[in-house]
Amino acid sequence: MAQQRTGVATFKGNPITLIGPELKVGDSAPDFKLNRNLLEEASLKDFSGKVKLISVVPSLDTGTCDAQTRRFNTEAADLGENVVILTVSADLPFAQARWCGAAGVDQVITLSDYKGHSFGEAYGVLIEEFHLDMRAIFVLDANDRITYVEYLKEMSEHPNYEEAIAAVKALL
Repeated sequence: MAQQRTGVATFKGNPITLIGPELKVGDSAPDFKLNRNLLEEASLKDFSGKVKLISVVPSLDTGTCDAQTRRFNTEAADLGENVVILTVSADLPFAQARWCGAAGVDQVITLSDYKGHSFGEAYGVLIEEFHLDMRAIFVLDANDRITYVEYLKEMSEHPNYEEAIAAVKALL
C-alpha cells in the first residue's frame, strides 16, 4: 500500500490525506504515465534532455488552477526551446483540450492523471479524499533530477511563481 501523509495539507482549512512520498530536491524524478488524450500516453522519457517545470493542479476548471496554468503559459514564451512546461491534473483529456482552447493556452502541455493516478502516487500529490492531485510545482533538470519542489499546504493557494521560474532559469 502506498504511503499516506496526513497533517501536511488542507482544503479550505480542512485536513486532507496525500498518497505517496514527499519528493525532495536532489531526488531522481519518478517516471509516470499520463494521458495526452484517451489513446496516447506520455512518460517522463518523452521530455528527455529538456528542463521540465511540472505544474500540478487539482482541476483546470477552478479559479486558482486556471490562473496558475495561464501564468505558466505566459512565462513559457521567455524560457526557450530547452524548457517544457507540463500541467498535470486529474481532468479528463477532453476537458483539458476544451479548457486550453477556450483559454488560448498553447505553450504548456496538459497531461491527465485521471486513469490510474500513477503520477499522483509517484509524486506524493494524490488526494485520497477527492481522487484529485494536490497543487504542487516540480522543476527537473535535463537529467530528470529534481532541483525545485513546492508542495502547497492549502489547496486553494497559489504557488510561488517567481521562485519556480527562477529555478527553471537557473538551469539554462
